[in-house]
Amino acid sequence: MDKVVEAVEAAKKEWDEAYSQAKQHIKTIEEYGKSREQQISNSLPRLNGLAQDALALLSSLHFRLDLLAPQLPTDDQVQSARALLESWKNQSQNLRVSLRNANLQAKANMRKAAQEERELLLGGGEESTIRRRNLQTKAGMTSAAESITESLRRTRQLMVQEVERSAGTLMTFDESTGVLKKAESEYKGHRSLLMRTRNLLSTMQRQDVIDRVIIAVGFFLFSCAVLYVVSKRFGILKLQRQVIAALKAGMTGQAQIGHGVVGNGINDNAVHRVDVPLEQPMRDEL
Repeated sequence: MDKVVEAVEAAKKEWDEAYSQAKQHIKTIEEYGKSREQQISNSLPRLNGLAQDALALLSSLHFRLDLLAPQLPTDDQVQSARALLESWKNQSQNLRVSLRNANLQAKANMRKAAQEERELLLGGGEESTIRRRNLQTKAGMTSAAESITESLRRTRQLMVQEVERSAGTLMTFDESTGVLKKAESEYKGHRSLLMRTRNLLSTMQRQDVIDRVIIAVGFFLFSCAVLYVVSKRFGILKLQRQVIAALKAGMTGQAQIGHGVVGNGINDNAVHRVDVPLEQPMRDEL
């Protein structure tokens, strides 16, 4: 059975018991004053206090059922609880009206008993004297009993208030415990997220170092290649200039020798001409 349903059933049982007690107290108040023994054993304020306590308990049960009704599992149970609340409300109102009427009846009974007692006391005789003494003794005892009863009633009220305050404190502690548990679960979730983030940051830092090393090595290799190409280029150009200068010097020497032979009567046809190009194109190896 659901816990809410069990709580509702317990409230119904307590209501029946408290309702029966309240009716019994109201009936006792209504009959108060009809007999001297009843006045001695119970006082009217004490009976009213008991009736008021029963009505307060009924109001508490009504409030508890009002809180539990919306939490019931089915709509039929909710509607039944609502109807029961309305019935309890009417019963509580009827009890309060009955208590007021019972107090009026008790006061009428007390006035009637006082009138009879006055008539008996004024009658005179030994019986009247003994009755007056008994009334004085009983009045003192009744006053003391009423004082003790009122003190106990105040003590009970203070204890009830302290219990209610303790119950409120326990509910506050339960709510605080729930909030702390929720905060702890959220902290654990954030903690795992922070651990994953830290691992990702570590991986990114290692990757950054590797990327820097790769970039540095690549830049170094690129610089070496550029230096190699530049050095080779300057060496080839220098060699080309030297070859061109040597060829120009050789052609100038041959021209001077040819002019000298013509001047000495040597036929140019007897000498084979060799066409040597002045400049031989050089190919860049690169």
